[in-house]
Amino acid sequence: MSEAPRPARAHAGGDGRDAVVVGGGLAGITAALALADAGVRVTLLESRPRLGGLAFSFQRGELTVDNGQHVHLRCCTAYRWFLDRIEGTALAPVQDRLDVPVVDVARPEGRRLGRLRRDPLPVPLHLGRGLAGYPHLSLAERASVGRAALALKRLDPADPALDGQDFGSWLTRHGQSARAIEALWDLVGVATLNAVAGDASLGLAAMVFRTGLLSEPGAADIGWARVPLGELHDRLARKALDSAGVRTETRTRVGSVSRNADGRWSVEVPGETIDADAVVLAVPQRETHDLLPPGALDDPARLLRIGTAPILNVHVVYDRPVLARPFFAALGTPVQWVFDRTAASGLREGQYLALSQSAAQDDIDAPVADLRARYLPELERLIPGARTARVRDFFVTRERTATFAPTPGVGRLRPGARTEVPGLYLAGAWTATGWPATMESAVRSGVSAADAALGALGRPRPRHLFTFGEAA
Repeated sequence: MSEAPRPARAHAGGDGRDAVVVGGGLAGITAALALADAGVRVTLLESRPRLGGLAFSFQRGELTVDNGQHVHLRCCTAYRWFLDRIEGTALAPVQDRLDVPVVDVARPEGRRLGRLRRDPLPVPLHLGRGLAGYPHLSLAERASVGRAALALKRLDPADPALDGQDFGSWLTRHGQSARAIEALWDLVGVATLNAVAGDASLGLAAMVFRTGLLSEPGAADIGWARVPLGELHDRLARKALDSAGVRTETRTRVGSVSRNADGRWSVEVPGETIDADAVVLAVPQRETHDLLPPGALDDPARLLRIGTAPILNVHVVYDRPVLARPFFAALGTPVQWVFDRTAASGLREGQYLALSQSAAQDDIDAPVADLRARYLPELERLIPGARTARVRDFFVTRERTATFAPTPGVGRLRPGARTEVPGLYLAGAWTATGWPATMESAVRSGVSAADAALGALGRPRPRHLFTFGEAA
């Protein structure tokens, strides 16, 4: 966007077909595309120099680096719709069948590898053989996990009573040992919820495990981008927005959002006032709070009570290949998940591994030298090839407010898409999607906000737009 002041721009007023979307993350991109596909003239405003929100890429020498490792599941039908809409599905494929290598460094070498995988059988039989052969739990623990899973399947994640309870206490009451929680429930839950079981809402945890493991046989099959996230969430997303006729402005910070006497909206940015019939705020909860006009929410301060949780990503470049598999999860070590990002980053020699460390409150502010001393020896314990390889580069990326904190009671703080003021809508993974803070939640929120705006504008819903019924 030009630094020179621009005159106020008024669209053809009163025709109910102009919208401004504030925020260029997945939620904002989705809302903008959905509105534009319905014939609404859309302006998308993003303060950063690129689109993608907290799922982006940057350059570090020859490497194209993702700020963090993001994955999706086959059950993430909204995000998969988003990929299809921006023509990026082939660049982020899903496994043919769930298969997660899990390495336990407490076991003797040669016996450390276990796998969490499924069979092509109906639920819950699809997980039976994989759980029965999972070596990191005792026979009694595997049986107790099965019983707890069936009890979890009977819960209703939408029950408000579950939101106030913590998942860890529920697991304990249902016979789960500390080892079972570490080796199975937290292995999955920390990565998806960004919290250990004891800190997570039972309602959100029930939603994750019921949807991912107990809804359809292939629901938990894992997908991830084989290209940098910026290729998807910035380049292809921007191309789709341009094709849809969306005016996209980056490096543009919104100063205020206000409702005019005629019921329309004015959005103030440097050098310009943009008028619209509808505004979607698709920014984090604190920024949303600061932009809300009076009366938009009954209790706007509740947005400030939605906590945040950090994610740390550790990046290591070796002078030679050390890992043969695309990813693995780890037990008995601070390391959580390790991904091979060599091909996606453009690295031509050696191997580039990315460690994704969720619920990283203890490490998020640690100096790089301390993190290097902590994690490189752990990688040598986990990966024999790393013991003789030379580290060519070591760096970290920190997202201190990566997600909202999924603590018990957070559900009652999350607002829906509609506000109390006509024409103003909210989007973001932190809004009331029923999902934890994931790419899936972000896209769903954008769909909800666009749906609400289209209804008020009297515009028909685009036929191809993702519908929540398809995700049931």
